[in-house]
Order: sequence, then C-alpha cells, then structure tokens
Amino acid sequence: MKKYISTLLLAIVSFSCSKAQENKQFTKDALSKNLTTVENKQLNFREILKKHEGKVTVIEVWASWCGDCVKAMPKLKELQANHPDVDYVFISMDKEFGKWQAGIEKHELKGDHYWAEDGMKGEFGKSINLDWIPRYIILDKDNKVVLYRAIETDFETINTTLKNLK
Repeated sequence: MKKYISTLLLAIVSFSCSKAQENKQFTKDALSKNLTTVENKQLNFREILKKHEGKVTVIEVWASWCGDCVKAMPKLKELQANHPDVDYVFISMDKEFGKWQAGIEKHELKGDHYWAEDGMKGEFGKSINLDWIPRYIILDKDNKVVLYRAIETDFETINTTLKNLK
C-alpha cells in the first residue's frame, strides 16, 4: 500500500511540474502590465522584454524582505559569473520603492531592475501565476519562454537550461 501511495504521489508531483512548464509564452495581460523603473518611470512588460531580444534572459522575481530570495543570492551571483553573456532582469515584489532601492544596493544585484508596485498578489503577479519567490523564468534569444517556473532549489536546472541555450 505504501508503494502504491508513494507512486501515486510521485506521479501527481511529476504531472504538476510538467504542467507548470507548459506555459511557453506570456499572456497579453502579463505583457501589458506596467512596472516601475529605478528612475521611477512606468514601462510595460512587453517593452522590457523587447529590450532583451536577441539575448538569453533570466528573469528573477524577488523581494528584499524574502528570506529565500536573500539565501539564493550567492547561487544567483555564481550563475551570473558562469553565464556573463546572459541578460538578467530583476522584478521586485517589495512593498515600498525605497526598500526596493535599498535591496538592490545591499545585494549588489547586477542587471535591469523593475518594481511591481502592487506586490505578489497584485496584477502583474497574478498575470504570471506567481505563487512563490524567488521565481526564475528563462527566455531564449527570440524571447520565447523555455523555463517558466523555477525556484531557489532549481539552480541546477537553471544552469543546465542556460548551457543548452548557448
């Protein structure tokens, strides 16, 4: 009986993970959402992605208050060192502009930075099915989503995906 339950649970988890990766493009709703730049200007997600066309891009959705995000920073920096030709876009779910700015500076995050003012449960978060941070999304050079949902425990998968996109 234990074997049966274990097998069933493994099948459910595997199916759930594969379903999570089926999303190969952002919805029109997600693309239309405005994010705030470090200069405190509005830019929609479509425009942000357009800036990175032609480059493999890693998007990290994070927040300065998020313990798992902070804990993953050394692995992220290692990833950046191993893949310097990749663009990195950080989208913060911080609750305040100043705290977001301080988090960028404190953690010395290298890349493009944007802020979703309404946080994880806001419009942008909902439009990308955000249920956990840090969340990583990888785009190929054509801005096609190749990895839609990865978290801080998935750095091996993220690294392998980036190697395969070269």
